[in-house]
Amino acid sequence: MEGGGVGVEGEEYNPRSVEDVFRDFKARRAALIKALTTDVEEFYQQCDPEKENLCLYGLPNEEWEVNLPAEEVPPELPEPALGINFARDGMQEKDWLSLVAVHSDSWLLSVAFYFGARFGFDKSHRKRLFNMINDLPTIYEVVTGAAKKQQREKSSISSHSGKKSKSNSKVRAPDYQEKLTKLQPKDEEEGLDEQDEEEHGDTLCGACGENYAADEFWICCDLCEKWFHGKCVKITPARAEHIKQYKCPACSNKRARVDI
Repeated sequence: MEGGGVGVEGEEYNPRSVEDVFRDFKARRAALIKALTTDVEEFYQQCDPEKENLCLYGLPNEEWEVNLPAEEVPPELPEPALGINFARDGMQEKDWLSLVAVHSDSWLLSVAFYFGARFGFDKSHRKRLFNMINDLPTIYEVVTGAAKKQQREKSSISSHSGKKSKSNSKVRAPDYQEKLTKLQPKDEEEGLDEQDEEEHGDTLCGACGENYAADEFWICCDLCEKWFHGKCVKITPARAEHIKQYKCPACSNKRARVDI
């Protein structure tokens, strides 16, 4: 999509209900998380400090783009942070990505409430929209791993309160023997009861930020210890069986740049 595409897209796609705005928010959020995690190498390369002021856009079709800001003033939609590329080489990569994530969170909220204002959401609708948004981890929390840490702490407290055995707790531990598992709706062991399923439900994918679903294949990165949907990192159960040490796209790209 070329420059000004976001403005054109905004004219063609105007969510009107709280549910529509939330779906738009989730799609744009998924796109931005993708840029900062699974597509981080491509995103990093596009943010060339030698180029003009660039912005990171999340689109309603769950795709992202690095582009110049819209030329019209005011633009059709609120604009993301301008000039994110200038700081790329002036700070640690993880700090730069975290900073872009923070600004992306701010932009997502501004777009959502722009739609709310434009279509006359009253106080109750705005509150419901915010609560729906606030139930999701922020992009910053996903990118930095804070969301996973919070959920792990929550699971640990839940496990202690339920007096879970050590053998059961290994199912969620990042350093358990196989490092990957296809979590079944019903575990073969009697010890994994409904509380374990709730704990698995707190697991967040390091790529899309969505929760665990009982019928999906998951894999854990041996370096950053983040969990990912197999489909998000293009790993199948059959392929995973032949991987001795799995490295997620972000860790693989980071190591590749260090080697260069």
